[in-house]
Amino acid sequence: MQRKKIIILQHIVSEGPGRLKSFFQQAARVSQIIHLYQGDPLPDSLEQMEAVIVLGGPMNVYEEQKYPFLKQEDIFIKKVLEKRIPFLGICLGAQLLAKAVGAKVKKAPVKEIGWYRIQLTPSGVADPLWVGFSHELTVFQWHEDTFDIPRKGVLMATSLTCPHQAFRMGPCAYGLQFHLEATPPMIKAWSAPFASSPDTKNISNIIRKGLRDENNGVRKHAHMLFLNFLRVIEKG
Repeated sequence: MQRKKIIILQHIVSEGPGRLKSFFQQAARVSQIIHLYQGDPLPDSLEQMEAVIVLGGPMNVYEEQKYPFLKQEDIFIKKVLEKRIPFLGICLGAQLLAKAVGAKVKKAPVKEIGWYRIQLTPSGVADPLWVGFSHELTVFQWHEDTFDIPRKGVLMATSLTCPHQAFRMGPCAYGLQFHLEATPPMIKAWSAPFASSPDTKNISNIIRKGLRDENNGVRKHAHMLFLNFLRVIEKG
């Protein structure tokens, strides 16, 4: 019998699965990365999927003319939700989840780039995805858009600068605005252009200092969240 796969949708070469890839390898899970930006087709069937993970990207969810794969991705996500296949959307992936269920995606009140504190809501603390987490944690952010919480969605995490940081839709679909998957090399690559300009060099320095200060905690939290998501998958 063919083993089921965890499907990972990638939108741009620089925003890969990061820590997710090594986590699933260590957990002996079969994962398949679909490179949408290279024209990889979406799966025809959902039968052999045990979960879907949608990564980040610089595009806006409504830029379907510029990025034609976004339209097909929207249809695909709706089918995944209909079948109640466990889903995890990260940054753009969270915004695509919100759009797929009819919520608005818009400019965030603050363009968050760097290290920020977020707080779990009471619903977040009680949710299986956040087992073992304290009320507050530091995460890495890189976004200028945000999402409304869908009508039947549940707010999982919030912050002062951007109130909608994570939500759940239905029993097993989650959207996270932040990047627990990002490894130190990924973060260094994303922030490298800031270092070349006097106007943004300070941002680069803050990001790199945060990387030194926060990396151990973020690595721990990433492992906890991925393990919890794996339990959501196994619960079916």
